[in-house]
Amino acid sequence: MATVAQVLFRDDAPLAWLKPFLQEEMAPYPGRGALVARMAVAATVAMVISLTFRIPYGDLAAIYTFIISRESLQATVRDAKTIVLAFAFSVVYVLIGALIFLANPMTRLIWVVGTFFVMFYALSVLTNYTAAARFGTLLAITIPLWDGGTTAELRVAGTLWAFASVALGSVVTILTELVFEEFSPREDLIQSVVGRLTTVRDLLHSYAEARPIDGNTEKQITHLAVVGSSRLRRILQRSNYPRRQKEQLGAVVALVGRLVEIAANLQDLNIVLSPEDCERMRMLFANVGDIRAALQDGRGPNPIDRVGFSPRVPLLHELDTTVSLISTVFVASQPFAEYAPGPEGVAVPFRLFVPDALSNMEHIEFGLKGCLAASLCYLIYNGANWHGISTAVTTCFVTGLSTVGSSHQKQVLRISGAIVGGVIAGIGAQVFILPCIDSVGGFTLLFLAVTIPAAWIATSGPRLSYFGLQIAVAFYLINLSAFKAQTSLDLARDRVVGILLGLFMMWLVFDRLWGAPAAVSMRKTFSFMLRLLAQFAREPVSTNRGIAIDRSYAVRESITASFDKVRALADGVLFEFGPSRRENLEFRDKIRRLQPQLRIHFLARIVLWKYRAELPGFELSAAIRAAQQQFDEETATVLDGIANRIEGKESNGGISVHDSFECLEKSIGASRAEVSDPAVAARLQTILALNRRVDELTTALERQV
Repeated sequence: MATVAQVLFRDDAPLAWLKPFLQEEMAPYPGRGALVARMAVAATVAMVISLTFRIPYGDLAAIYTFIISRESLQATVRDAKTIVLAFAFSVVYVLIGALIFLANPMTRLIWVVGTFFVMFYALSVLTNYTAAARFGTLLAITIPLWDGGTTAELRVAGTLWAFASVALGSVVTILTELVFEEFSPREDLIQSVVGRLTTVRDLLHSYAEARPIDGNTEKQITHLAVVGSSRLRRILQRSNYPRRQKEQLGAVVALVGRLVEIAANLQDLNIVLSPEDCERMRMLFANVGDIRAALQDGRGPNPIDRVGFSPRVPLLHELDTTVSLISTVFVASQPFAEYAPGPEGVAVPFRLFVPDALSNMEHIEFGLKGCLAASLCYLIYNGANWHGISTAVTTCFVTGLSTVGSSHQKQVLRISGAIVGGVIAGIGAQVFILPCIDSVGGFTLLFLAVTIPAAWIATSGPRLSYFGLQIAVAFYLINLSAFKAQTSLDLARDRVVGILLGLFMMWLVFDRLWGAPAAVSMRKTFSFMLRLLAQFAREPVSTNRGIAIDRSYAVRESITASFDKVRALADGVLFEFGPSRRENLEFRDKIRRLQPQLRIHFLARIVLWKYRAELPGFELSAAIRAAQQQFDEETATVLDGIANRIEGKESNGGISVHDSFECLEKSIGASRAEVSDPAVAARLQTILALNRRVDELTTALERQV
């Protein structure tokens, strides 16, 4: 008789995706154990200090050890520089607000609602995310404090203690990172990419020499395919590389991830190569080695031609194409070392707000949605005179720290995490474990028993990490709010109810009243990204070079953000069910396969834009410029047509991008025959190679969508 698990997780069951999903997210990866250890140590130290010195709000100190960035020591130390300023500004804001608005209940309510909007809006538009998070967290903590019936002196003291507690968690985390960095330096993004290329290279070497694949290589390639590249993308997102370098490395990470996936699938085919294919495999092995060596030496690899596998083995052809695309990323780029951040970081103009802070309605919508959710919680607990559930407001903002660009599955993870952490780990520990503990040492063991699994889950990919964070948040809010073991379940009940109320309001506002299914949003965002690529292909539209450059950067930033948003929404489709689930999953898989190709299309367009804008050193003859403009216009029209088809609109057909490319190729060929300068000839060859790639990718995209 089949077990319940076998029924739920069989291939045709609705939850068949859950088992491989959990295997992928929970699998260990290099550095994960050390990261979990650092998180557990920091949280435990913050807890012990809070209990030993009787520092109020010890729960917040422990929570913040989970939230602060740990992707690099540089990012962690940079966070410390913003703590004092952000917290000081938040304290001044609260005290001034209390001084002016506390006496009148109506003006106080208006100030509170306005403050909720400022908190969430700042989280979305401030360029310094850490400062926005610190500022909003202290406000979320102290606003309920000022609604109590205590004296003004105690309220001021509570505000300052909240400041001290969150600062304690941040400082402990930074010191922990410094200690671990001293004894165990972490590998950076480039070394992680090089490690993946090394594994793929070893696999190709086995095929080239027609010998069995080494067991360790097979195990490693499978492990890397399961882990994916989400951790590398998070490292890149939080790095201080210049914009162009981020765009290049984003494409490299995506392509290397795809290379690992293809190599992992290749192992299961048991292919037999002909002598000619073995020779081609040796060439491909050498190409991967050249790319690996170039990255390891701190430079961009030289362009690599395709080896030319026969199409009888599709994966070999796709493997060859992907390797060629990786080298194309760095066409016409500067030496790689020039992009690497130096000891003092890269000097960039300071900007307080993101460029589209006022023009992009998504920022205002996020502020209004967060304000509505927090305000509903505020009105409910004040209307019911149940101040014990005021943790709902804090929960809304802590949830909002990871809600920017979120999708449907994250609310499911938060609610389930709160139930596990609050009901099972929190109340369950109060009933069965805490009565048997009479020292800080005993409580530390319980604390670690919950913190380590929560940290392990929190260090998974973005699809599951919120579950681990919510387990920790719920457990800490229940068990670290006082300096003794709670003998009454009232506090735990109120904390859990407050957490669930905050999560429910975030789900209600973000997913029901003011949201859309992830599948619909994924299609809409992917279509919007195609239109942005079409717009970028037509740039510059202004003859003013300064305006053209500003528009170029604005469009490029929007395209980059769209790539990340499409992937996040694609992950959310896994958590949605209904009659259209199969169709949505098929479209999701297609989009995930197209993402690396679209990134290459985008990067080629960045270089071609310089020729269209006629920047110094990128001038073109009138004939080539006209042919280039015609090709770009037709490419943009095709992209708009694909977007129309995705949206269910009528598409203009009959446009042949390849015909316009052939005209451009003839113009470039005629110019090359007339020039004698090798530098000009090389430049024309680069333009031809980039446009050929755009032609191939656009044609393939039109055929597949």
